[in-house]
Amino acid sequence: MSTANIKEVVKEKYGQAALRVKTGGSSCCGAAAGSGCADPITSNLYDNSQAQQIPEEALLASFGCGNPTALAQLNPGETVLDLGSGGGIDVLLSAKRVGPAGKAYGLDMTDEMLALANENKRKAGVENVEFLQGEIEHIPLPDDSVDVIISNCVINLSADKDRVLREAFRVLKAGGRFAVSDVVTCGTVPAEIRKSVLLWVGCVAGALEENEYRSKLASAGFEKIEIEPTRIYRIEDAREFLCGQNIDVDTIAPQVDGKFMSAFVRAVKPQQSEP
Repeated sequence: MSTANIKEVVKEKYGQAALRVKTGGSSCCGAAAGSGCADPITSNLYDNSQAQQIPEEALLASFGCGNPTALAQLNPGETVLDLGSGGGIDVLLSAKRVGPAGKAYGLDMTDEMLALANENKRKAGVENVEFLQGEIEHIPLPDDSVDVIISNCVINLSADKDRVLREAFRVLKAGGRFAVSDVVTCGTVPAEIRKSVLLWVGCVAGALEENEYRSKLASAGFEKIEIEPTRIYRIEDAREFLCGQNIDVDTIAPQVDGKFMSAFVRAVKPQQSEP
């Protein structure tokens, strides 16, 4: 499966998901089409106080695997960039954290998600938010322009993660923080899962092994790399996120028990050395 094909499949599925939200439905990371949002990856990530701060459509359009805004350190006046911002939930929450002196950018490649995000921005009445059209492999911002990069279960969807991490490093200021939620794996993943492009979209097949994630971050130039598991998925969880994908769950489940986890991935761009 080529990089271009993966992007088109991701764009199509998330575009359809945005349209479903507009008609009162929702979808889930890894759940079968038309199912309810009760899968173990995307459910129960935001508490009531956060949900009350944003439009309902922003919550319905969240296909994340974590809550980077709850785990990331965000300070008033900072500039935050959300890679793969979808319906805008993490951008809107970040904008409130950094305050009117700060700025929150959201980057997404899907027209329907951008339209939904801008509508949610209008409903939320926030001014310090800007949604950008583009790909996370080619961030449309200048060097050294962002204090914090967040992302919620999106980097695993990219077929060129090295490029994504290099771009993240480029746009971060010296001392800037990389603070993303993502699905990672522990150990080898069965080839049957890797072969299914639908599972790239469902946040599973594209997941990096945790040590490989560390290595790629280090190669991009990051330091102080930490990977903190937030949810570990068991056999019965696998039934949820593999259903509807034409995969023999009973055969695969024992091989994936405990190997997939949502994690909070932290890293820092080094401070510039003194002249």
